[in-house]
Amino acid sequence: MDKNLEYYMSLPYRVEVLPDQEEGGYALRCPELPGCVTCAENLEDGFRMLEDAKRCWFAACLEDGVPIPEPVRPDDFSGQFKLRIPKSLHLRLAQRSREEGVSMNQYCVYLLSKGV
Repeated sequence: MDKNLEYYMSLPYRVEVLPDQEEGGYALRCPELPGCVTCAENLEDGFRMLEDAKRCWFAACLEDGVPIPEPVRPDDFSGQFKLRIPKSLHLRLAQRSREEGVSMNQYCVYLLSKGV
């Protein structure tokens, strides 16, 4: 498939909506597209304006030959990663997971989910 403007416009980029506490209204941005942001007084206008901002952002990248990142999808992640930690931390995690009666993997997932 030819990766033209319409191709990129059809992709499901994530949108973050941030209320503007000081001036009112909202800021909307696509985190995967650095600098692609707009501000609006209401969400309806904000989403419409963000589509325009994305169109301009993509057009500028295509014109300048700048690579355009595609949306991050959950399927892009295996759910596994390797982590090196100090031996002393490994020991404490192993001890605590044993005390809790769960695997160290389950215990670490629990701790990470509390922090995120």
